[in-house]
Amino acid sequence: MSKIVFINIPAYGHINPTLGLVDELVKNNEQVIYFSTDEFRESIEAAGGTFKSLGDKFKLPSMKKDGEEAFIMVNLILDSLEYLVDKILYELKDITIDAVVYCSMFLVGKIIATIHNVPQISSFAIFASKDQLIEKNHIIIDYNDLRIKEIILKHSKISNSIKNKYNITIPSFIDMLFNKGDINIAYTSKYMIDDIENYDSSFKFIGPPIYNRKEHIEFPLYKLYNQFVIYISLGTVYNNINFDIYNNFFEAFKDVDAVVVLAAYHIDLSDFKIPDNFIVRDYVPQTDILKYTDVAITHCGMNSASELIYNKIPFVSIPFGADQLYIANRIEQLGGTIYLNKNKVTPKILRGAVEEVLNNPSYLRNLKKIKYSFDNAGGYKKGSYEIINLIKNSKKVI
Repeated sequence: MSKIVFINIPAYGHINPTLGLVDELVKNNEQVIYFSTDEFRESIEAAGGTFKSLGDKFKLPSMKKDGEEAFIMVNLILDSLEYLVDKILYELKDITIDAVVYCSMFLVGKIIATIHNVPQISSFAIFASKDQLIEKNHIIIDYNDLRIKEIILKHSKISNSIKNKYNITIPSFIDMLFNKGDINIAYTSKYMIDDIENYDSSFKFIGPPIYNRKEHIEFPLYKLYNQFVIYISLGTVYNNINFDIYNNFFEAFKDVDAVVVLAAYHIDLSDFKIPDNFIVRDYVPQTDILKYTDVAITHCGMNSASELIYNKIPFVSIPFGADQLYIANRIEQLGGTIYLNKNKVTPKILRGAVEEVLNNPSYLRNLKKIKYSFDNAGGYKKGSYEIINLIKNSKKVI
């Protein structure tokens, strides 16, 4: 039995893809120790992992403005880095570990693996490359920007401290969100990557993060029985950037003969008049709802887009940030969705796009092609095999 440590950013889009890996590794009699925040304790333990708390030093806020996510993420990582490294090392001081699985954006995981001199497995919950993210999000690195200057000073200070304490050189502030491992788990298929030639053999494309998360979330599923169901979700991080979009949803579908399920995570909609045919919840059992969904509107985060494709549900994409823009663009290239600009959405445009993906059979036909590539990618069994095989081979070398 190997002891495998998971260290992850406390966000649903990063935690959820790894739960199937945890489950599969535990089924193979491996022990998983998982570091995250208390919000994710239940789902981690339900998957079979031993939960360890990161405390509240690293808390990812909801984004409220375009272009701020990169600054927020880099500052969060730098501000918490030494604290988290010290905390995790203390928690592991009496434990011999065999590998570390870490979120590719979470530098602390790579540092812990390096200090322990064990195999490194990077979890690419965001699979767009650095250049693609910069291009799609229109990020400009302006070294005259005061925010950049502050980050450079902070990075230099933290870098020197980590170097002196652990003799480890941390990447530049631009590269610290892209930490490769000995192997890199990507939760998609090669078919979904438009520049596959830029990915070396260390990348293991295992298909979408489809896993029964054993969540216990109260929701009136009976209201969806024998109904036409529209499901709308903008995720949990960028869903507060364009607040007016929620009124567009209400206006577009208030008179439609359908039940509209709207997931509005930590969004205060008390000032809106919510139509009677809407069911609005802070968080919903997405896997269960998709069993009844006829069409969807999504931010096109990797988890949601993959689940919609897997369930062969036509959808309209309204990406907001990070790799959502890349994913939406790629699926549109493959003929599987309509990509709408979040700043130009109107009720009329929304209705028209939903009707088009529903009534034009080419969208569903192309989604089925993507699903076929998912079905043949290997899934969590392949991911588990790659991790276990890496650990075995590293021990042979020793």
